[in-house]
Amino acid sequence: MMEDALFSKSIIISTKFFKCFQMTEINPPEKLRIDKWLWAARFFKTRQLAVEAINGGKIHINGQRIKPSKEIQAGVEIRIHKASVEWNITVAAINKQRRPAKEACQLYTESAESIQARVDATAIRRKEQQAPSNRPNKRERRKLHKFKQQL
Repeated sequence: MMEDALFSKSIIISTKFFKCFQMTEINPPEKLRIDKWLWAARFFKTRQLAVEAINGGKIHINGQRIKPSKEIQAGVEIRIHKASVEWNITVAAINKQRRPAKEACQLYTESAESIQARVDATAIRRKEQQAPSNRPNKRERRKLHKFKQQL
């Protein structure tokens, strides 16, 4: 009789798990506010910075400006412009929580053109940076000082 009770409890637990699993499969795709998703995908450090970028016109969905309350789902194309860097991405998954960077990069896929454009922009910026001016060392400073005093 004791064995029958244990057996019936295990069936109840397994059917509860199965029902729960089936319910999650039937649910429609999740939606999430764009500001929360940008924060979770680690494009911005805080949600407030994400909201400011959206309000500033730095974020476009399918080529149009949006509001921070816009809900997105998987498959949406987003263009993010941040500090002279531009990403063209497609949302692959929705996650409400901010996760480690390795998991966050799985929330989107970036187009090959976008990756190449970012690499090219980085190379151009590095070329444009001026080499640091060579300051005179101690010996050269002494020679300059001596030369100026002779004049």
